[in-house]
This record gives sequence, C-alpha cells and structure tokens, in this order.
Amino acid sequence: MSCWRVILAILFPPLAVCDQGCGSFTIVFLLTALGWVPGVIAALIILNKQQ
Repeated sequence: MSCWRVILAILFPPLAVCDQGCGSFTIVFLLTALGWVPGVIAALIILNKQQ
C-alpha cells in the first residue's frame, strides 16, 4: 500500500479501490455514501488486504 493510495483513500475512498474490482468499489461507495468514516475504513482494509 503506497503513501499515495492511503492519501487517496482518506480523501475519496471509492477512487482508491477502483482497480480492485467492481464489488470492492461498490461496497466502498455505498459505505462512503452512508458516512465518510466507514468508507475510509473499508478502503484501507481492502487496500491492506491486497498485499
């Protein structure tokens, strides 16, 4: 997980996981729509899991 990905995940979570697949993008987008913090947490978990 690069530093730029972390910054992108904090600023706009769905954009950070757009290359991880449609399911990840959809989940993070919905969580971000419900609240910014759940979207950021989900994006960071997804990005950390892909290592």
